[in-house]
Amino acid sequence: MTLVLVVDDVAPLAEQYAYDLRRMGYEVVTAPGGEQGLALLSGSAVDCVVLDLEMPGMDGFEVLRTLEKKGSQVPVIVYTGTGSFDRCVQALRLGAYGFIDKNEPMERVVHEIESALERRRLRGEISTLRRQLGRETSLVGGSAAMTELRDAIARVAPIPSQILIWGESGTGKELVARDLHRLGLQPSAPFIALNCAALPESLIESELFGHERGAFTGAISTRKGAFEAAERGTLFLDEVGELPLAAQAKLLRVLEERQVTRVGGTKPVAVEARIIAATNRDLEAEVRAARFREDLYFRLAVHTIRVPPLRDRLSDVPAIAEQFLTGICARFGIKRKKIAPDAMDLLMAYEWRRNNVRELRNVVERMIIAADGEVIAPAHLPADIRPAAGLPAPGSEPQGFQELKAEAERRIIVAALERNGWHVTRTAAALGLADHASLLKIMRRHGIRRPE
Repeated sequence: MTLVLVVDDVAPLAEQYAYDLRRMGYEVVTAPGGEQGLALLSGSAVDCVVLDLEMPGMDGFEVLRTLEKKGSQVPVIVYTGTGSFDRCVQALRLGAYGFIDKNEPMERVVHEIESALERRRLRGEISTLRRQLGRETSLVGGSAAMTELRDAIARVAPIPSQILIWGESGTGKELVARDLHRLGLQPSAPFIALNCAALPESLIESELFGHERGAFTGAISTRKGAFEAAERGTLFLDEVGELPLAAQAKLLRVLEERQVTRVGGTKPVAVEARIIAATNRDLEAEVRAARFREDLYFRLAVHTIRVPPLRDRLSDVPAIAEQFLTGICARFGIKRKKIAPDAMDLLMAYEWRRNNVRELRNVVERMIIAADGEVIAPAHLPADIRPAAGLPAPGSEPQGFQELKAEAERRIIVAALERNGWHVTRTAAALGLADHASLLKIMRRHGIRRPE
């Protein structure tokens, strides 16, 4: 349900607005002044604000300036009883979404609220698309492991069942979850990500299920939890294996009943969000050790997706590194640098066991800072990377012989292309192949393309 905050120092008028809006299907809270309104905004999941401009103390203009400084994205509709058009225009310049006169009918108020909410939703979609177009993503590469991962995402994304993503730290589990949401049935609905490992045990229930006003010290207003905030979209529970057993039991009940009860509340609220969970733990082992509920495990793992570690797809390192290079240089506002072929060889030989793609991203940033010129050489690699680069230890990979053979061949081809500036004829000659057509055939078989 949409939560509207009405801020007005005239209590009868604020209560009348609240009464009329509740009749229209909204949930409403009121504040008698600007400071109280800001306090409610910081502690509640408010969807829209109806703000009086003329108030003693902190007036509506000061509230708008404060929200602008904080970068608040909550839409604000201002209303005034003076009929001053100039003051309303001033409010719009300070970030208000629209304005109304206090004497206008409630239907006009509702129209402005719905228009503001729709514009906020569209802005959110545009922002998400821009982030996706320019994001530094680990879902890059044409290795067999990545092709299999993308195929798995495309297969299960349209299915509204729970999905469990397993992968080591830094492999890109949240990016997989976002792609599942983007390719799912409700891509325009919210995507809410919650890191279970970062939640204090005392706040887990409030974060997941929400709380009612006065449920505990500091609960100054009703607050939606992650399940409600996700609406008909996706709730991503990262590091779900870190939840304590008591919270696991309550999560299981929500998955079974598809409804939540806020902390301090008695009325159940239906929830429709699709649940995607992720973990770097072996949950089957956690179940055997009685640290994770078996029934919850089977509820979450209706479909499972394994995100391969970077050492299983080292031939993708150039493509990922080039994308990181482009994004980081652009963010730093510096001319794009180039990784020398011998430096790239070292990156492809390293195992990346500590933090996978996230570790590679950090290394690329350190290399950019270390290199004064336009070319990143082996000397610019971090000291702990250079001596550690080498072939994986025998038996360290979970892949079969054919997969290992294909990945090794792909690494050889990509490394040779990097050394020869992606000149196909020269690379074919360096590898001792009959002609460039032979190399192109191998490249097509492995899905090898020059990184953009």
